[in-house]
Amino acid sequence: MALTKAEISSEIQEKTGYTLKKSTEVIEFILESIKSNLKYSEDVLISGFGKFCVKKKNRRLGRNPATEEALMLRERKIVTFKCSDKLRKRVNGG
Repeated sequence: MALTKAEISSEIQEKTGYTLKKSTEVIEFILESIKSNLKYSEDVLISGFGKFCVKKKNRRLGRNPATEEALMLRERKIVTFKCSDKLRKRVNGG
């Protein structure tokens, strides 16, 4: 089961006493801040959680799986996530 923004907002509301609208604004602000930094290829480190990094993928030869046709894939950026040791240990029950 996936955790949604609405569920996170509800948890913030319960724990802080914020209104649901204010809780949703907090989540939206945090996510927009992360997206904005990633857009400009800046890493985002959240202590105790993990690090979002933007990596460059070079042009390369690929293929269309439906037609087996070879094609050149363009240069692009991807976002990767590396979890912190604290998060890894928590997920693994340690």
